[in-house]
Amino acid sequence: MSTAIDIIDVTPRDGLQIEKQVVSTEDKVELITRLADAGARRIEAVSFVHPRRVPTMADAEAVMDRVPVREDVSYIGLALNTRGILRALETSVDEVNFVLPITDAFAEANQGGSTGSLLAELETALPDLEGSGKKLSVTLAVAFGCPYQGEVPIADVVRIAGTLLDAAPLDELAIADTIGCGVPGQAQNLFEQVGALSDVPLRAHFHDTRRTAIANVAAARAAGVRRFDSSVAGLGGCPFAPGAAGNVATEDLVWALERDGCTTGIDLESALDTGRWITGILGKEPGSGIAAAGPFPAGR
Repeated sequence: MSTAIDIIDVTPRDGLQIEKQVVSTEDKVELITRLADAGARRIEAVSFVHPRRVPTMADAEAVMDRVPVREDVSYIGLALNTRGILRALETSVDEVNFVLPITDAFAEANQGGSTGSLLAELETALPDLEGSGKKLSVTLAVAFGCPYQGEVPIADVVRIAGTLLDAAPLDELAIADTIGCGVPGQAQNLFEQVGALSDVPLRAHFHDTRRTAIANVAAARAAGVRRFDSSVAGLGGCPFAPGAAGNVATEDLVWALERDGCTTGIDLESALDTGRWITGILGKEPGSGIAAAGPFPAGR
């Protein structure tokens, strides 16, 4: 029996946020439509952040006003503070994803606060969230390493995850290798320890800075994780995480998982075409291995 894997495509948000070129609202909506047509059933479509901080995400409300309404697709909006959560609740997003960094150093750079103060902001917004009918996930950022602090002990991640799980009723907990420094043993150990805290489903967010993302996916799978973020063409990065490269590429992830006996529901050729289309708009080449080498077997 094959294993069903849930791929959350984050191209419209994480994939585009660091690009110097601002993609038009029309092209963002087209990107989201193409991802849905390719089989993505959860798409991180926008982030509700201050436009001066991340100009590429300034049109979040306009994008959500125009995305296709589909019962089989869930749209995610990312928020960094109470204001972002409240903005998200005024739109058609189905899920709100709140970012909680593990280190105070990254929390200050990314969100202008501490880990504790940001958790307090989330708690302040909980009554509004609970009455909205929207799902809530939290991403623990820099859980594998921090660009400012360096090493992040797994014990710190487990402690903060436990505090968070006690404070907020989550539908999902994501753990992010924001700068792409994680390795497989670390990934399996971290997800096993956090997974032991509760039955809240876990999601993995791997960047491929040091080409360990696919190996880390395999390690997280061994720990029981069945939900993974990715971005077509390997796009992505964080404006406040120096040195971070793109996400694991959707097409590489689909190819690897399905060759390994899993099902993803995403059409590989459609994901590949979408990656080529959006990188063409950005004036760059796709960063996925599949775009460079093609799938194997090649059919000849």
